[in-house]
Amino acid sequence: MKRIYEAPAYGPQGKCYWADTVEGDDWPALPSPRHSEVAIIGGGFTGLSAALHLAQDGVEVTVLEAGHAGYGASGRNGGFCCLGGSKGSSGYLRRRYGESALRGWRATEKAAVATARGLIDAHGIEADTHSDGETLIAHSPRAFAKLRDGIEETEREYGVTPQLIELEEMAAHGLSGPFFGAMTTPVGIALNPRKYYAGLARAAQSAGAVLHGHSPVTALRRGARWELETPHGTVTADRVILATNGYSSEDLPDWLRARYLPVQSSVIVTAPLEQGQLDAQGWSSHQMAYDTRVLLHYFRLMPNGRFLFGMRGGLTATPRARDSISRKIRADFARMFPAWQDVEITHEWDGLVCLMARLTPFAGAVPDHPGLFAGMGYHGNGVAMASHTGMLLADLVQGKPPRGPYPEIMRHPPRRFPMGRWRRALLAPAYATATLFDL
Repeated sequence: MKRIYEAPAYGPQGKCYWADTVEGDDWPALPSPRHSEVAIIGGGFTGLSAALHLAQDGVEVTVLEAGHAGYGASGRNGGFCCLGGSKGSSGYLRRRYGESALRGWRATEKAAVATARGLIDAHGIEADTHSDGETLIAHSPRAFAKLRDGIEETEREYGVTPQLIELEEMAAHGLSGPFFGAMTTPVGIALNPRKYYAGLARAAQSAGAVLHGHSPVTALRRGARWELETPHGTVTADRVILATNGYSSEDLPDWLRARYLPVQSSVIVTAPLEQGQLDAQGWSSHQMAYDTRVLLHYFRLMPNGRFLFGMRGGLTATPRARDSISRKIRADFARMFPAWQDVEITHEWDGLVCLMARLTPFAGAVPDHPGLFAGMGYHGNGVAMASHTGMLLADLVQGKPPRGPYPEIMRHPPRRFPMGRWRRALLAPAYATATLFDL
């Protein structure tokens, strides 16, 4: 594989809390060569959703996951099933694609949440769901003013009415801290991503999908059929779905080279907080929340009393960089929740999210590669959007009209980042500029 980070970035790196909440969810390695109508490279939310929907349609489908079940971002994220998937602002998306395309994208964001919730309900997945939408918390008076000014835009684009929470109302909502107000948009839920993931896997297997872990695809070739080489034999397939997202390889296939940019994200989880500790901080809300910084922090109180706190990761995956980001996430946590600065941190881990040059995800056929499809680029909001993308791909590979919204914004094949294999260097100035905006 040709990857642009140091090997530890592809981990798993650190002690992930979610891994402690599920048992026996791994899949066997591919035992021998086989043929499948559709082969899926990558067993995350995109791959599992595609496999489930294909199997339900009677299609023979095989998933090949390089690591164990839940190895990548789908088993290691913050559990925010919410609006998102693009890093582009409304203005940016409108200028590039037009007003109609922007409306289609916003409708798809809402539909993606509904797709994930529908899968949870349809398959009886116990995913520890909570939170009534998502709460955006202002880190400065100026940021709160922008929230207030943006209410009409949110109403217009999403068709919902957000709740504005003034500074003096924050304590009553259980949102105390060094904040300046908030806005809650009533779309989305928080969940345990590993339990959701395990539920999707069980549903896919029950429908007839074959799932293999510890089966990295080391070469992808097109002959009479697609050939996917693994350490345990070659899988042949009529059609292939690439669902590797931030864990992609530059040469699987060569078309992927420089069309995606993985970035690291870091998460910590505390020991269960006692009532006295919650009272001391003035935080009792179970809303999933994030702040208004460009380099944002995301956080939530979980049903079992533990607190999750996440932020962007380091620029490299060296031990020195890892130690540095560990100190920073703990310092930021203590600054934002000072009453908890001495609370035990029981889990800390990193993972990769995927950015795209146009700041929008992609789902569709890979140009000039007959029978090859891809879904990727969720910009840190993949729980809902990856679930929806997998469903779309299941229809696209069958030549069927998509059963859910498939907006123009997702149909454009991703362009390449400048600087090729050295494109990580773009992150340092971007992070430095964002830090200035966040002051």
